[in-house]
Amino acid sequence: MYKNVFLIGILVLLCACDKHDPILPGERSAIFDTTNIQLLNTSVPNLSETIHVTETHDCQYRLDRENTIWDGERKIFSGFATGNSVDGERSAFCNGNFVYAGLTTGELIKVNPKNRQIMWIADIYRTSNMTGGASVLDIVAPIVFDKTYIYVGGLGKAFCKLLDTNGKKIWCIDLGVEKPFIVTSETAFVLDTDKKLSAVRLKDGAIYWQTTTKDSSTPKYENKTIFVGREKFNAETGEKIK
Repeated sequence: MYKNVFLIGILVLLCACDKHDPILPGERSAIFDTTNIQLLNTSVPNLSETIHVTETHDCQYRLDRENTIWDGERKIFSGFATGNSVDGERSAFCNGNFVYAGLTTGELIKVNPKNRQIMWIADIYRTSNMTGGASVLDIVAPIVFDKTYIYVGGLGKAFCKLLDTNGKKIWCIDLGVEKPFIVTSETAFVLDTDKKLSAVRLKDGAIYWQTTTKDSSTPKYENKTIFVGREKFNAETGEKIK
């Protein structure tokens, strides 16, 4: 009898923990409604010639490899270190009166630096990436602000549009992101870790087109053309330009 009660108690605890992030405290829910990508196989309409650039040069805060945000010598956020991360510089981003950071543990956080209050934490990874304990969940690509929305991608196979006020998901799609991505007025161009270049519709996360690249260099955008290393692609159709 006592053995059965003990086993039931363990199951209850496991069920309760399933809804919580294993790294940082707080209620969590799955960021994906589906594992499918909606591939439209069509051209990008009304493509802009200019890109959205996030200004971050005046951000005074520093993010280290231990997931700690610093204001000079003062800590304004302390996360948890992990051995599963990629090499490279870490950056905190400022927007308005808040500081944002993508962590090696796969979360994007928004913090009020004046009182160190955590405004929200968003998981930028698939739930399945947490199994096995060896997944790299780093968020290393710069996040992009666009009015009331945030675009963010991570190595945990997630590229997401979030609402800035509360960090809630508008949509997330199954793209692993390491390189900086391009955001225009209605479309994002994302090179995923499988060397697939995707044109993502910002309103719902549907993909106009996908094409495979030879290089994994950071994509560049100019005059409706995407440059990946020495390759050039028509940004409207995804076709390679010879």
